[in-house]
Amino acid sequence: MAPKSDSAEAIVLNFVNEQNRPLNTQNVADALQKFNLKKTAIQKALDNLADGGKISFKEYGKQKIYVARQDQFEIPNNDELTQMKEQNANLQKQLEDQKKAISDIEAEIKSLQSNLTLEQICEKEVDLRMEVQELETKLNKLCEGVTLVKPEERELVVKMLSEKISQWRKRKRMFRDLWDTLTENSPKDPREFKEELGIEYDEDVGVSLQSCSDLIPQGKKRPRGQ
Repeated sequence: MAPKSDSAEAIVLNFVNEQNRPLNTQNVADALQKFNLKKTAIQKALDNLADGGKISFKEYGKQKIYVARQDQFEIPNNDELTQMKEQNANLQKQLEDQKKAISDIEAEIKSLQSNLTLEQICEKEVDLRMEVQELETKLNKLCEGVTLVKPEERELVVKMLSEKISQWRKRKRMFRDLWDTLTENSPKDPREFKEELGIEYDEDVGVSLQSCSDLIPQGKKRPRGQ
C-alpha cells in the first residue's frame, strides 16, 4: 500500500525520487527541514521504504546510502537522448540570452539612476548661477583694486610671520655656533658627521630663510638681533 501523501514516508519517498541520486539520512534531513521532520522520523521512513522495496539502499560500514529505484524510470533510447541533448543545448542558449538581456537592462537602469532628474538639474543650475555670481563679484573687486583681506587680519598675519622668521633665524644661529664647536676639533669630516647624525640644512629640504624673510613687507621686519 502506498504511503499517505502527507505522511513522513510519502514526503521522503517523493524527495528521494525527485533527487534520483545517492543520499544519506543527513542529506534528507537537511533538505526536509521545512516539513519539521526530525532526523529519527526520517531514518525510520527511509528504513521502512527500503524494507518495502520502494527505494534501494547499500551499506558502507555503519552508514546507509539510499537511492531511488531505477526500474521506475523510463530509460530513453539513443534518439530520445539526442533529442534531449539538443533541447538542453537550446535551453542553455536561451538562458545565456536571457542573462545577457537582464545584464543589459540592469546596466541601463544603473545608468539612468546615475543621471540627474529634471528637478535636480534645476537645483544644480541655481547653485551654479549663485556660485558664478559670487566669483564675478570677487573678480570685479580685485579688478577695482579692492583689498579683500581686512587690514587688521593682514597685520596679524604679517606679525606672526615676522615672529616665526625671527625664531627661525635665532635657532639657526644657535645651531651653527653649537655645530662649529662640535666639529672644530673632531677628527670626523663635518659632512660625513652631518649625514651620520641625519642633520639636514635648510637648503637640503629646499627652503630658504632669506626667501621667507622677503615675504615680510619693508618696515615690518624685525632687526636681526631680535
